Amino acid sequence: MSEKPQKSDVADYSKTLFLPQTDFPMRAGLPKLEPEILKHWNEIDLYGKLREGAKGRAKFVLHDGPPYANGNIHIGHSLNKILKDVVTKSQQMLGFDSNYVPGWDCHGLPIEWKIEEENYRSKGKQKPDFRDSAAMVAFRKECRAYATHWLNVQREEFKRLGIIGDWDHPYATMSYPAEAQIARELMKFAANGTLYRGSKPVMWSVVEKTALAEAEVEYEDYTSDTVWVKFPVTSPAHGALANASVVIWTTTPWTLPGNRAISFSPKIGYGLFEVTDAPSDNWAKNGDLLILADALAEGVFKQARVTAYKKVRDLPADTLDAVECAHPLKGVGGGYEFTVPLLPGDHVTDDTGTGFVHTAPGHGREDFDVWMANARELEARGINTTIPYTVDENGAFTDHAPGFTGKRVINDKGEKGDANEAVITALIDAGKLLARGRLKHQYPHSWRSKKPVIFRNTPQWFIAMDKAITPNKVVWGGGPNTLTLTGDDTLRNRALKAISVTQWVPQSGENRINGMINSKPDWVISRQRAWGVPIAVFVREKGDGSAEILQDEAVNKRITEAFEKEGADAWYMEGARERFLGPLGNEEWKKVDDICDVWFDSGSTHAFVLEDPVHFPGLAGVKRKVDGGRDTVMYLEGSDQHRGWFQSSLLESCGTRGRAPFDIVLTHGFTLDENGRKMSKSVGNTVEPQKIMKDSGADILRLWVCATDYADDQRIGPEILKNTIETYRKLRNSIRWMLGTLHHFKKSDAVAFAEMPELERLMLHELAGRAAIVRQAYAEFDYKTVVASLSAFMNTELSAFYFDIRKDALYCDAPSSLARKAALTTIDIICDAILRWLAPVLSFTCDEAWRMYRPNAEPSVHLTLFPEGFDKFRDDALAAKWETIRDVRRVVTGALELERAAKNIGSSLEASPLVYVSDKNIFSTLFDVDLAEVCITSNAMVTNDAAPANAFTLGDVQGVAVVVEKAVGTKCARSWKILPTVGEDAEYPDVSPRDAQALREWKALGVSV
Repeated sequence: MSEKPQKSDVADYSKTLFLPQTDFPMRAGLPKLEPEILKHWNEIDLYGKLREGAKGRAKFVLHDGPPYANGNIHIGHSLNKILKDVVTKSQQMLGFDSNYVPGWDCHGLPIEWKIEEENYRSKGKQKPDFRDSAAMVAFRKECRAYATHWLNVQREEFKRLGIIGDWDHPYATMSYPAEAQIARELMKFAANGTLYRGSKPVMWSVVEKTALAEAEVEYEDYTSDTVWVKFPVTSPAHGALANASVVIWTTTPWTLPGNRAISFSPKIGYGLFEVTDAPSDNWAKNGDLLILADALAEGVFKQARVTAYKKVRDLPADTLDAVECAHPLKGVGGGYEFTVPLLPGDHVTDDTGTGFVHTAPGHGREDFDVWMANARELEARGINTTIPYTVDENGAFTDHAPGFTGKRVINDKGEKGDANEAVITALIDAGKLLARGRLKHQYPHSWRSKKPVIFRNTPQWFIAMDKAITPNKVVWGGGPNTLTLTGDDTLRNRALKAISVTQWVPQSGENRINGMINSKPDWVISRQRAWGVPIAVFVREKGDGSAEILQDEAVNKRITEAFEKEGADAWYMEGARERFLGPLGNEEWKKVDDICDVWFDSGSTHAFVLEDPVHFPGLAGVKRKVDGGRDTVMYLEGSDQHRGWFQSSLLESCGTRGRAPFDIVLTHGFTLDENGRKMSKSVGNTVEPQKIMKDSGADILRLWVCATDYADDQRIGPEILKNTIETYRKLRNSIRWMLGTLHHFKKSDAVAFAEMPELERLMLHELAGRAAIVRQAYAEFDYKTVVASLSAFMNTELSAFYFDIRKDALYCDAPSSLARKAALTTIDIICDAILRWLAPVLSFTCDEAWRMYRPNAEPSVHLTLFPEGFDKFRDDALAAKWETIRDVRRVVTGALELERAAKNIGSSLEASPLVYVSDKNIFSTLFDVDLAEVCITSNAMVTNDAAPANAFTLGDVQGVAVVVEKAVGTKCARSWKILPTVGEDAEYPDVSPRDAQALREWKALGVSV
């Protein structure tokens, strides 16, 4: 049935049709409409109303992982924030008090780096001398102003996405209360004995002059110099190895001045090999005796251009720990006269290299671990175990690398320096180089400067992963998720136990973070920069490189109270040491000026957001499930945060509270372009959310987010957005038609379920099925299923089936028609459910529609709950019957399409299909069905006669065949059906009897015809 009334020469019946009427436009105009809806939400204080309406419910708190306040938001931000909003809105509508407080990370190197660039380097000005208190405080104020600016910019951009939250009271790691709490959290680690200053190799950015954590690096292609180096055997107990050398291979020749040992594997087969033929100009000479892993010897000799060699003897691995060597740089600068022992190491393999690993404990974690594990035994053998500081903060060799002092590993621009070549030249001069080459491989780079980092031994502050926590007590709480710690009470064990009682979405996240915690070294938390929360402790040097931390509650209180009032700048002001130490000022306590790793800042956010009822009253009283309560806390970020915020939050909370700060952790992938490539401004394949919102609206972005499988990497681009816009158009048109049709619905005309025709009861049965799917999908954070299920329901079940069939009754039936009223009642129930179900996804569109649909109800759809009580509509027997009817309809529709393609008919109302049914069960099912109504034809007839050979059939519907005949009769001037009964009513001779009755009722209502 067309929605346009027929122009009749006899009469204009348009006023007597219940055609859809609505102000809900077909063209959404979202870019203009959405800001108006945001204004409405602000005017009604939507967030406040949500909190007020949810009082007393169990809480579902999505604790916001703080984005960095240093630029406009990008598409990854949009994905993240939209997902968070869909979580909070859907959980609110599922019946929780679903609270969302947005937050920002404001400290750290990116902002400091930007201030240096914009305010100093670009203007040719000298960077401030941070030894001067006034200069330090002034610089920090510049950083604070920069972060404040971008926080405000990002806040407006996030709000434009339709994110509902407490935007007037966000959290920021640079707020004074936050800085004070971060300091308190660090003091707790000092009190429990896990905070310490130590000397370990850490990743160091020469460009940025600071230590980096694993979460702050990314691995990029890098071409390294590689060398095969001979370490001459010197141990007298191995006379058989006289004149032999152990061969190592390394991609970092510059670390050789820091070499103190060689690692081998007890699981590898080794041998003594002799060079029997080599070119005269070769570094490898005839007669050289080399110790190598059996599996790697051939490759080493090939690299060394050895043309012939032989194996002299096997060397059992269990004898190698007694072997001692000379340093290959012995005699260079007079500083390498020490013994180099061989030590067993689990990290050694025979996959590549030589089967031996050059071990520089100041330049690698595994090197350090092997060295320290053997330190006591080495000292007993008279070997000095002091780890040298061979490279300084500028990437230059110190005087601990005799002969190379001043040579640069990496320069200030992040470029390769002259250290490698200097070391290689010295090896050649000493006759200890066997071969050299170059290797392109993945190497750690700072994710900020994009420059390679180095591993260097430097004093840093650490939180111990495996040291017993003092006091040895964990308050695990009660309830079903009670934690029982097995093994030592260490931070690592606490974290692993907490992981096991956390819900991970997807489940693979648990294995990912388990592996990271299992292998994590002690957490390096110090940074040698200016913009951040200081490691606000005082220390007294012990003389061995370690330091005693002052434990004084009065001092700590003075520090944190000052931070509350003045911010962490107070630590750097003139006279800060004396101010905070008070009576202890005359003692030998030194103020630590390193700042905290920003991951410690963000890892502490739970402490000053979820536990601060003064600044965040909406979160007061959260009773975590792990503590036997009923409230839930979720963390939601990208999968890279298993090594970032998820991990730092887990460790911080486990170290200070004995449990994770979250109950559920949800992770999403990264956003790529349409071709699956990483987005890059230089490539020109970025997609800006601001442009999408300007051109199409935020609801398009929201629909894209929810339609994708966020657990994996997603793709976005012009073509994908076109598909998203088309999906949105179809959903909007279905909503628009329902709103227009319901213009004629009065609640007083509602029809009880039991009195409805079968078709209406069928659709409500289908709605009940969708209700179960949608509620479960929202509960399981499965938004792609929500979108897919509702799209299929609205496009296939409603628009292409139910609405299509019922348009005739809805438009043309008499005002008193039970079928029309039943259909309106059903559509009302469906529309109500769909607007609520889609509200978390299409937040603007559903709110726009809701206020037209329910003008006297709640002022926003977001103040409602998901509808319930659909189980009473379930009728599986009816659904089975109609599955058969719909199969028959498919055969009829197929036959009609062929006739239409052949131009034998135009509209389906010109047809009168003859349906041949040989299947008795199908025939009996169709007995009381108006097939013409179901198939939208003017007439239809079912027979069990044998079908003619030319009848249309479908292979998957056995026993049904259709012959399409032309409808017989006259075209009704009102409904356009072609019927033999048109003209039977003398008063209205140009319409069918059904339409004549409707016209009489309209006339009785005073409508002129």
